[in-house]
Amino acid sequence: MKRFLTLGECMVELAPAGDQLYHQGFAGDTFNTAYYARRLLPQDWTVGYCSAVGQDAVSDDMLDLMRGHGIDISGVRKVADRTLGLYMIQLINGERSFSYWRRQSAAKLLADDPDWLETQLDGASMAQFSGITLAILSPEGRNTLCAALARARANGTHVAFDTNLRPRLWEDEDTMRAGLRMGAEVSDTVLPSFDEEEGLFGDATPADTIARYRDCGASTIAVKDGAGTLTIWDKTEGTQEFQPVKIDSVIDTTAAGDSFGAGFLAGLAMERGIAASAHLAMAVAAQVVQARGALVDLDMTDIEGTQA
Repeated sequence: MKRFLTLGECMVELAPAGDQLYHQGFAGDTFNTAYYARRLLPQDWTVGYCSAVGQDAVSDDMLDLMRGHGIDISGVRKVADRTLGLYMIQLINGERSFSYWRRQSAAKLLADDPDWLETQLDGASMAQFSGITLAILSPEGRNTLCAALARARANGTHVAFDTNLRPRLWEDEDTMRAGLRMGAEVSDTVLPSFDEEEGLFGDATPADTIARYRDCGASTIAVKDGAGTLTIWDKTEGTQEFQPVKIDSVIDTTAAGDSFGAGFLAGLAMERGIAASAHLAMAVAAQVVQARGALVDLDMTDIEGTQA
């Protein structure tokens, strides 16, 4: 079977439930991508998650949820005296802000066992990680992870990198810039967001973003811009622009980018081409932002209709 693997951190999520109440769930950018990829990829693909968790009850609950959603958790390592990170979502007019508690997060140790990491990547058809994956690691861990991804890529794994910036996780802006370049240099596909690239690198247009990651060696770059134009450069098909699906009411943008990435990468994995993959990604993200929380039940009939 073909294998889609994401690497990173899944956390306890507290999402608004009304009347100052919160609903507990589990989410994290790369796990969100795995969740949606499992719904989009055919059954001859396995979808796995690679991370580290604690040996406590809440970690077990999270693993049960992953398993229940069809995610292979054989790539999750348990670490003594650690637990899961936690974040709380606050929403204002559909836009979210976060508060985090992750000092004892086991996922920070994801790359502390290089041999184990190498084993998880071995034979993966596609492996996806993010800027958050890199940011939570130590400098040594970042080097270890990127070296393992580079070896996997050399052995035929398609490596995808969602830049996903969280400035507070990085030591400083220079380290963050260097980390994004490091991630892009081991990747085939890069998924940046233009507003983040504009703020960090001073990009004037998506073409500037594409040029930087193209210079890093990426062969496909999809520059997201929220409700604005999606710009994709591919070494074979060149540059194309796409207009996102029009949405009447945005309820919650949590996991919009993660679900987009799942749709785009699933399309590439199924060899549908750039345009079809872009439309699949936009259709998935459009559904996600019209519901609360990171993990949304997709209307696959509607999505499949978009692909017809």
